[in-house]
Amino acid sequence: MSRFFINRPIVAMVISILMTIVGLVAMSGLPIAQFPNIVPPEIKVNSTYTGADALTVEQAVATPIEQQMSGVDNMNYMYSINANNGQSTLTVNFDIATDANTDQLLAQMRQGQAESQLPSAVRDYGVTVQKSTSSPLIMFALYSPNGTYDNVFLANYAYININDQVTRVKGIASVTIFGAGQYAMRLWVRPDQLAKLNITIPEIVNAVNQQNTVNPAGTIGAEPVPPGQEFTYAVRAQGRLQSVEEFGNIVLRANPDGSLVRVSDVARIELGAQNYSQQGRLNGKPAALVALYLMPGANALAAADGAKKLMEKLKQSFPPDLDYVIALDTTLSVSEGIKEIQHTLIEALVLVMIVVFVFLQGWRATLIPLLAVPVSLVGTFMLFPMFGFSINTLSLFGLVLAIGLVVDDAIVVVEAVEHHIEHGMSPRDATLRAMEEVTGPVIAIAVILAAVFVPTAFIPGITGQLYQQFAVTIAISVIISAFNALTLSPALCALLLRPKVKGSGPLQKFYDWFNRIFGRVTGGYVGILPDRHPQERVESLFPGGRHCGNRLLRQDRSRRLPPG
Repeated sequence: MSRFFINRPIVAMVISILMTIVGLVAMSGLPIAQFPNIVPPEIKVNSTYTGADALTVEQAVATPIEQQMSGVDNMNYMYSINANNGQSTLTVNFDIATDANTDQLLAQMRQGQAESQLPSAVRDYGVTVQKSTSSPLIMFALYSPNGTYDNVFLANYAYININDQVTRVKGIASVTIFGAGQYAMRLWVRPDQLAKLNITIPEIVNAVNQQNTVNPAGTIGAEPVPPGQEFTYAVRAQGRLQSVEEFGNIVLRANPDGSLVRVSDVARIELGAQNYSQQGRLNGKPAALVALYLMPGANALAAADGAKKLMEKLKQSFPPDLDYVIALDTTLSVSEGIKEIQHTLIEALVLVMIVVFVFLQGWRATLIPLLAVPVSLVGTFMLFPMFGFSINTLSLFGLVLAIGLVVDDAIVVVEAVEHHIEHGMSPRDATLRAMEEVTGPVIAIAVILAAVFVPTAFIPGITGQLYQQFAVTIAISVIISAFNALTLSPALCALLLRPKVKGSGPLQKFYDWFNRIFGRVTGGYVGILPDRHPQERVESLFPGGRHCGNRLLRQDRSRRLPPG
C-alpha cells in the first residue's frame, strides 16, 4: 500500500485533505456540552386535582397512574410528588441506553390506560406527559427596578409575551416560569352566605361552567333565502366572561318570587393568580423566573446564545420599568472549560513541535509529523456523528492525549527514511526500504493502542457512558494516525527529505551540544542494562536506526569492543 502512495503522492494528499474537510464539516454541526449525555431519560406525568389535599391526590390520582405505569419497558424506577395544592408529578426514570422519544410514547400509552380511573376534574384539567431534564440550561429573571409591577404581573407577562417565542428557539425543549401562576378569576366564597341560602360549591362550579361558554349563534340571510336577500350576516354572540362584573352577574338560582341569587351575593371576585404557592424574588424584589431546558443531544452553547439574542430583541418592546437579567447560565462552565482545553491543545501542539524539531534536527523532517497531527485530530470528528458523540470536555481531553500518540507513527517513518538516506540511498528508495521495515510495527502499534482503549466503550451503565467518548476518541485518532503513517507520511518523505548537510551556525552548535548530552544520558542508561552485545542493546533502544542511537553505537564500538 505504501508503494502506491509513494508513487502517487497527490492521491495521499487528496485523501488527507478530504478527511480534514469532512472532519471540519462534522465538527461545525456537532452539539457542544460540558460532559457526555450521562443522565438517564426521565418522563414526567403532571396532573392537577383542584382543591384536593396531598393525601387525596395520592389516592385518587397518583396511585392509579403508578399502577398502570409499573413494569413499563426499560424503566429503572419511578416516584411521585403530591402537594396540598392539588398538583401531582410522577417521574419515571428509564435506562440510559434508551431513546427519550420512545420512552415518552411508552409512558403516554400507560397513562392512557389509567385515564378512566382518574376523577373527571383531573381529566378536564388535563394530564401532560413530557420529557424532562434534570436542571435548566439558562434562567432569565424578569423584574421591575422601581417596583411598579408585582410578581403576578411579571409571571403573566412572561407567559403571554415570552414563553411561546422562547420555546421556538432551536435546542430548547421546554420552558417553565416560576414566581406566580397565570392570571385567573378567583371566587372567594363566604361560607355563612352559602349556608344561609343553602347553596353548595358544585352548584357554583356548574353555574360558572354553563354561563362562561362560547356561544355560536349562526348566520342571518344564509342560503336558502327568499328572493331579494342580498347580504349574509354572521352573528357573534357574547362569548366567555372577561371582567369581574360579568362573573359577579352569573346567576346561581332564580327564586319563586322572581329574585335572583348571583355569584356576587355569595363570593368576592377578583383577578389574581391561579395559585399562590410560590413567589419569585430577585435581590428581595418581586420577579418572574423563566427557566429554559435543553433538548437532549442539542448544542448547549448555540441554544443559550439563541435564547440570549431573543431576550435582547424582546427587551426592546418591554413596558416601562421592566427589565431582565440572566440569573443562571450553565453554559459559562462549558465555554470556559472548552476554551481552556483549546489552549491546552495549542500548547501541547507547540510542545510537540519543539520536541520533534530538537530531535529530528531539520525543518523538512519536522514538517512531516506536524502535517500528520491536524489530519489525525480533525479527521477524528468525521466519525463523531456516526457514534452519536458530542464535543465535550472528555472528548477534547482525549484529543489532548492523542497529540502525543498520533505524532509517533510519523516520527518512526521519518527516522527510518533518514537512516537510509544517511547510508547513501535516494529519498524515494530510502522511503520504499523504510516502509518495508516499519509497516508491520506501525500497524501493530495502532492495533495494540486501540485494543487498550476500545474495551472501555463496552462498560455498561453511566460509567461506560462517561468514559466511552474519551476512549473511542483516542482509538479513532490512533487508527487514523496509522493510516496517515502508511499513506501521507511516506509520500511526503519521498518529496521533502534530503541528505543533511552539517552547518556552522548557532543552531548547529545547539544540535551538537544536545547530541552530546543525549548521548551521555543514553550511554549511562545502556551501561546499566544486562550484559549483551553493544549493538543489540542500542538497536533495542533505537529500532529503525535513530540518529542519536547510531552515534552512540559508533562511540560504544570504539570504546568497548575488543580488537578485531
